[in-house]
Amino acid sequence: MKNSEKYMQRCLQLAKNALGNCYPNPMVGSVIVYNGKIIGEGWHQKAGEGHAEVNAIASVKDKNLLTKSTLYVNLEPCSHFGKTPPCSDLIIQHKIIKVVIGIIDSHSKVCGAGILKLQNAGVEVEVGVLESECYELNKRFFTFHNKERPYIILKWAESRDGFIAPDKSQREKIEPVWISNPISRQLVHKWRTEEQAILIGTNTALDDNPSLNARDWKGKSPVKILIDRQGIVPPNAAIFNSASAKTILITQNLDIASAEGIIIETVTPGDLLPQLLAILRKHNILSVIVEGGKHTLQTFVDADLWDEARVFEGQIDLSTGISAPNISGKLKYTENILTDKLSVMLNSNQSWKK
Repeated sequence: MKNSEKYMQRCLQLAKNALGNCYPNPMVGSVIVYNGKIIGEGWHQKAGEGHAEVNAIASVKDKNLLTKSTLYVNLEPCSHFGKTPPCSDLIIQHKIIKVVIGIIDSHSKVCGAGILKLQNAGVEVEVGVLESECYELNKRFFTFHNKERPYIILKWAESRDGFIAPDKSQREKIEPVWISNPISRQLVHKWRTEEQAILIGTNTALDDNPSLNARDWKGKSPVKILIDRQGIVPPNAAIFNSASAKTILITQNLDIASAEGIIIETVTPGDLLPQLLAILRKHNILSVIVEGGKHTLQTFVDADLWDEARVFEGQIDLSTGISAPNISGKLKYTENILTDKLSVMLNSNQSWKK
């Protein structure tokens, strides 16, 4: 492995610390190398706070070494004023002689401008180190800016005989019917802390009354999104509890009264998905887990609006019930979670690249 790749791998390791915590910003890590040794490192921890390059520079004890050092960063340094000053200006200010960048930032406010500013100031710039790995890390960010929609993850659990839920006539309580085991369910809660939002439809809200929080894993609970065209989910439903996170209600019902922690977004009859994606973009939602029922999941599949599917196969048989969605994609990997089998698929027709 080349030295540049070794240090870029470290940038990626650092950046992953921010998964789920820095939305709507990308995950970025940075290291500063002098004479073959890392003398500073940092990552972007939260939107509105210091970027990776700022934290890496701040961690260097002897700032005089910066004029002889190389800064590595997995994403192009910003060149514009946002909630923080431009990182490219800080690099120039400290007279860092070389910057190695994993990938160009496709955000319209950057998109090569940071590189150009550095080069115009006499900084040597190298671009394209571990580019594929850098894309993969920030697939949510790139999907949002390149495709103007969130990175969409479909998730469900199905029985060995291919059902995701029993018939309503077989259900005695308004609560989830568990197909996967407790460890798989804990993994799902971990996923919830990593994504920005979670989405269900009317039937799931009425039948399961889910909370959609991350109670079984330490971390931030996702924004809850409910598609309820007619506005029939009762106001005391668990999804409207704002203690863990806000709820965005997608509805055609103009008579629903607003409540604390609930954002009402109205849609018109007809094709819902384009309207839904526009609403999610308006709220800067970079990623969403769709945990709805068969109808909601199949709607995304049929529209080819999904990037990843995570499917648990449990060890129970239901014999009858609601069948699992029909989906085909490229198998990324399978994994045994105790008695469950987890399959992760990618949509072969989608890419977060332009």
